[in-house]
Amino acid sequence: MTDGAGRAGRGSPHGGAVPRTARVLLALAALAVAFAAADTYVVVLALPDMMTTAGVPLDELQRAAPIISGFLLGYVAVLPMIGRIADLEGRVPVLVASLVVFAVGSLVTVLSYDLTSMVAGRFLQGVGGGGLVPATLALVADLYPAQRRAVPLGVVSAVQELGSVVGPLLGAVVLAVAPWQAIFALNLAVGAVLAVAIARLAPDRGRGGRAGGRRAWPDPVGLVLVGVLVVAAGLTATMPPPLLRDLTWGTLFIPVAGEGRWLTPVGLVAVGAALALVVRCATARRPLVDLRRWARSARAADLPGSSLVAVALGGVVLAFATADPQVAVFSPQGPWFLAGSALAAVLLVVHLRRAEAPLVPRGALAPRPVWGSLVVSLLVGAALIAALVDVPLFARTTVYPDSQLLAALVLVRFLVALPVGAVLGGVLLRRLPAGVVAALGMAAAAVAFALMSRWGIDALASWTATVPLVLGGLGFGLALAPVNAAALAASRSSEHGVVSAFVVVARMVGMLVGASALTTLGLRAYYAEQRDLPAVREVCGGRSRCEEFTLLLREAGIAQEQVVFAGAAGCAALAAILALVLLRGADTREVSPAAALRAG
Repeated sequence: MTDGAGRAGRGSPHGGAVPRTARVLLALAALAVAFAAADTYVVVLALPDMMTTAGVPLDELQRAAPIISGFLLGYVAVLPMIGRIADLEGRVPVLVASLVVFAVGSLVTVLSYDLTSMVAGRFLQGVGGGGLVPATLALVADLYPAQRRAVPLGVVSAVQELGSVVGPLLGAVVLAVAPWQAIFALNLAVGAVLAVAIARLAPDRGRGGRAGGRRAWPDPVGLVLVGVLVVAAGLTATMPPPLLRDLTWGTLFIPVAGEGRWLTPVGLVAVGAALALVVRCATARRPLVDLRRWARSARAADLPGSSLVAVALGGVVLAFATADPQVAVFSPQGPWFLAGSALAAVLLVVHLRRAEAPLVPRGALAPRPVWGSLVVSLLVGAALIAALVDVPLFARTTVYPDSQLLAALVLVRFLVALPVGAVLGGVLLRRLPAGVVAALGMAAAAVAFALMSRWGIDALASWTATVPLVLGGLGFGLALAPVNAAALAASRSSEHGVVSAFVVVARMVGMLVGASALTTLGLRAYYAEQRDLPAVREVCGGRSRCEEFTLLLREAGIAQEQVVFAGAAGCAALAAILALVLLRGADTREVSPAAALRAG
């Protein structure tokens, strides 16, 4: 299954059956991807309670934007570097490290007491959750030949999208019986268990795994430092009232200088333990975390180039994710963020031309199916975000004005169909070219959005509304596996990690840009419909519940969503056309046309 460096699939029997251990490893990796994807959506339900804990008023939602944008920043910005490290160090080490970072981020979020600590935890969760995706996709490519990896890629895509269904439901169940911290405590437990399970499936890697045929004991000094760090940081973050009121123990929570929790005696113990743990991991013979090895990996993955990519992508994320669409396409600081991204992109191009071992190996993105997958993935993300955001908004505007939960449940029909379509796309990919399957899927999504753009005020009250929702979910699902399969089939095995990372990044950037651009277009229609509001307000005589006034506002909201759906239909149609053209030539089918003709 793996070689001495932990590169899953090197030497795997691409022509024969995949070993059982490898299949179990892939199943655990897919489960980790699903759980991390669920965490992306679960925060939506927990956000009001998290804002209260962070001291942010509920009527100042924009101040809480970093809780979401921090996760996106961590998810997107370092993804290419993680993908490249997965090519150099192996899939299993990156999977384990990503789960550990995800678990640590969950712990920081659980212990967070203000907006800064909360955003830091969410950033780490994004880094860990994002790193799972390219490593898992590359693992599929390692274990299966190009002609047999369609269904596994479809399954991985399906479980990733299944998180969008499970996340809100899981959050609702947990919040019904426990505070919001329980959600991230569950993330911590699951992430730790999966990290241990995947690590145990890794082969004997010499100095990192077994010693003399027996598993080496973890570094005892490191374990003690971790224990001290967790306890001291937990006390600093929570500041238990019984200890605060005690005359003796309460002195541990009084700052020794200045202000701030981390300047208290117990806070300084946590800081000291963290620094000592870093030194220990950098110098010990068998550290808990081999920082020296990961530093070498970062340098080998072109740290300067990775930093430039992170700056370029981070600027895009911050420009669009922190924007208020009712005011502008991007935030007030957006032009500066985008200018920084552009400068970083220019420097990156210069660096990639000069570096001996660049982050993106020369020619890695040159094949048409590879860069074509990035373009199609970008458009898929731009269209997909319209369904995820605007279908619930349309439901809230029309049939469920007083229930956010019921409005969100309308989207379940779309979300349930999406993973089904992902598996179906993998099955169809056995016989049809990747471009054809992706084009069929995005054409179905375009038809679905075109039907949604004609929804009226009573549309969701009829069963016919289920047709475009299910059709759209199936369509997007159909497109996921072919796009990934085409990129992997047209790239070398030593580049699968970084190529998979860029495909994921393209879709995330498409979602960010699409959300702002389509919403801005919709708002133009919204304000155009409001041109008669002053006259109606005069007729109502200032009454806030005037029926004519309320109806006109509702019609303006419907017009806004119709324009958004029409724009998404255009993005989906363009993605279908480009998929046919750009993904042509990627050998992803189980049976080639020539073989089929010979068999006939």
